[in-house]
Amino acid sequence: MDRLEHMFLLQAQLDEEIRAGHRLPEMSFSEWIQKEVLAIMVELGELLEEVNFKWWKVPRPLNSEAVKDELVDILHFFISMCLKAGLSAEDLYQAYVAKNEENFRRQRGLSSREGYAPGSEDG
Repeated sequence: MDRLEHMFLLQAQLDEEIRAGHRLPEMSFSEWIQKEVLAIMVELGELLEEVNFKWWKVPRPLNSEAVKDELVDILHFFISMCLKAGLSAEDLYQAYVAKNEENFRRQRGLSSREGYAPGSEDG
């Protein structure tokens, strides 16, 4: 089992423990995704707080460990959404690789997608 697969397994176990331990009611896929997106948005806000986004305030020293903790919290909710969407670690990996290749093509003006050709207004 690779590391990504292991993270997916751990998250599935945590999700089940949370569901059972808190006796959460059955929810539809869209309800779960809404809740998980909201949770990620909250975690992103916490990450922003850690990196002193309020330019009008005197910044406090950066806490690198707190930044890492917030990134891991975001990853927890992201993996949970992948699981609920039926996306395995392998599926995510393959989709990432394909999208990454397309993103390189876009940056190099080699994409067949509209708006990404060299000299296009959107590119």
